[in-house]
Amino acid sequence: MAVLPSTRIYEGTRIPSPVPTILEVDPDTYPLEDILTINFGPNHPSTHGVLRLIVDLNGETVAGIRAVIGYLHTGFEKNMESKTWWKSVTYAPRVDYVSFQSNELVYVLAIEKLLDIEVPRRATWARMALTELNRIHSHLIWLGTSALELGAISLLWYTFDDRDEILDLFEMAGGARMHTRYFQVGGLAEDLPPAFTAETRKFLPRMLKSVDDYESLLDRNKIWLERTKGIGLLSADDALALAQSGPMLRSSGVNWDLRKTMPYLAYDKVEFDVPVYPNGDVYDRYKVHLDEMRESVRIVEQCLARIDEMDGEPWIADDRKVVLPPRHELHTSMESLIHHFKIVTEGYVVPEGEVYVVIESPRGESGCYL
Repeated sequence: MAVLPSTRIYEGTRIPSPVPTILEVDPDTYPLEDILTINFGPNHPSTHGVLRLIVDLNGETVAGIRAVIGYLHTGFEKNMESKTWWKSVTYAPRVDYVSFQSNELVYVLAIEKLLDIEVPRRATWARMALTELNRIHSHLIWLGTSALELGAISLLWYTFDDRDEILDLFEMAGGARMHTRYFQVGGLAEDLPPAFTAETRKFLPRMLKSVDDYESLLDRNKIWLERTKGIGLLSADDALALAQSGPMLRSSGVNWDLRKTMPYLAYDKVEFDVPVYPNGDVYDRYKVHLDEMRESVRIVEQCLARIDEMDGEPWIADDRKVVLPPRHELHTSMESLIHHFKIVTEGYVVPEGEVYVVIESPRGESGCYL
């Protein structure tokens, strides 16, 4: 077992107020002749997205940094303005392709709040199960790529193997492995297939064992420990000053999770713990991600039990002005065909007003303002 290096904890804040957009080198702290300036990105294998950072280094300490953003701007929000409410759901998952199901959920919840539409409970529990599977999916990518950047390439293949199993479940439910458009206003695009709960139950024990294996592999890796313990420190005060949320905030000792503090869907009806770690370094962020995957498995297990109890119940609201009619009616009912045509071509009418809905996505708080 490798020996953990000591952690350098700091309290309070070291973030100037107001928060600067550029961090300049302090010559009193770091002599300018010792500074090496490098370009990180915009096309770097560790960015996982197109981002350029101009970094001033003093040894391995970041003394100054300037960020150049906007390379990934695709104008999703602007495109959605010109689409009907029904068609715009397709854009929401693409805002963050790794957390696709969460982005789809928050947008659909916002529209449903404007419409004041009641979602069947079977759809609510199915949404919870799929959203938690998506949380595991996102954390697996975070863990695998983090290990890859420190040379532990084997872990990337292990995490992507488990990720592939999750995508198989999404494909079974909605027909697509990513960007499923499975969450519809009023419920689901279609009912969960009969085999979904059984196949998911087969996967969950394997996922728990995999998390234990990941922890065993990395906690015995001296390079991993030396490059994560005491690195990237962020105190609770600074995490709040920088408006951090999700695993970043909880790894700095702040117990804040919207699933507990502002429950949505049916999170107030399931039992789970919120992992919180005090040190605010990369290692604690890694531990939060591991524990959150375990808790997500726990939540999914409870969701599957409730879904089985509701077998045969409706999975989408019965509102023909908003929800597409069942396909089997289109060949026999002119009224159903008209409703289908109008929703797809013209969309439905949403009352005037404004709403803000926020959920706990895998990366942190995800909000939608309409």
